[in-house]
Amino acid sequence: MKYDYVIVGAGFSGAVMAERLATQLNKKILVIDKRNHIGGNCYDYTDEGVLIQKYGPHIFHTNNKKVYDYLSKFTKFNNYKHKVLTFHDKKYYIIPINLSTINKFYKINLNTEKELRKFLETKKINIKEIKNSRDVVVSKFGEELYEAFVKDYTKKQWGLYPEELDKSVLERLPIRYDKNPYFFDDLFQGMPVFGFTKIFEKMLSNPNIKVILNRDFFKIKNKITSQKLIFTGPIDSFFNYKFGKLGYRGIQFAFEKLNTFNFQPNSVVNYPNKETWFSRVTEFNKFYNNPQKSVICQETFVPGREGELGYPIINEKNKKILEKYLKESEKTKKVYFIGRFGKYKYLNMDNAIEESLKLFEEIKNEENFQFSVFQN
Repeated sequence: MKYDYVIVGAGFSGAVMAERLATQLNKKILVIDKRNHIGGNCYDYTDEGVLIQKYGPHIFHTNNKKVYDYLSKFTKFNNYKHKVLTFHDKKYYIIPINLSTINKFYKINLNTEKELRKFLETKKINIKEIKNSRDVVVSKFGEELYEAFVKDYTKKQWGLYPEELDKSVLERLPIRYDKNPYFFDDLFQGMPVFGFTKIFEKMLSNPNIKVILNRDFFKIKNKITSQKLIFTGPIDSFFNYKFGKLGYRGIQFAFEKLNTFNFQPNSVVNYPNKETWFSRVTEFNKFYNNPQKSVICQETFVPGREGELGYPIINEKNKKILEKYLKESEKTKKVYFIGRFGKYKYLNMDNAIEESLKLFEEIKNEENFQFSVFQN
């Protein structure tokens, strides 16, 4: 088998690269994925009229118009705007923490941003040097909100308490100084009207692209000839774990079909307390306002790589291991490492697409330069 590029992984990072290289540069592309489907962790499917996301909730949101315009070639989006509730002490609270959350939690009646900021000054803990994710949260909200909404929820999601995680993990946790109930502030938000898998099908439909599923790249790599390789799998697996295994948030999903279409008051509800074994519940029909039977999904953390790989666990141990792999990757010729796993960093969907579009432009400019030199 001979190709211009072999791409390992059929998630957004790999699919965008395949589509751009095949469409814009007329390259012959082979995409390999060890799963039995395309779409990576964004894969979804329909069951009894309900569009279900196999690997938990994925919501498109971005401020990057280039990314939005690119995806709009393959889909239209509905007007869904994501809300998250958290269930604590038999009550539902809005997350991210906002004015309404704090009023309800403390049973007070603040009305303005100024009042909220003044109130939080009495609660938050002044920390000179923010060293970990616990420091991040208590320096914003104080101990009470941290204990109620963050401490045990983080342990249930990551298998680690916030003080065991790099500060960057929970620095992403926003705070609202008004009653804005939405999780994201991005300009462009929504769910693809026919689901994510349809996007990938269109991306990979170019006749220059061949897709092989249910195949481990490492078992067939010696049978493939290509000019360059684009690797979106875990970077440590590429080097056969020679410096040790990087840590990931492993996730296990439990699905249940119900005879109602209104199981919970919101599409996603977090359960931050120790009493529940799952960390959050997703009710998929609410993404599309679909009055069909509900399918819910309960998520739990599993250690090591026993579950589906989610986000990288960023802490000092993993950062030291990653540094060794990144140095090793600089020695590899004609191999590009991209994506959440390939670069081992916390990337949202739009970040992964943006990264792939940028890499494609670099490759295109490099090939144009080489052609120009050859012509001269």
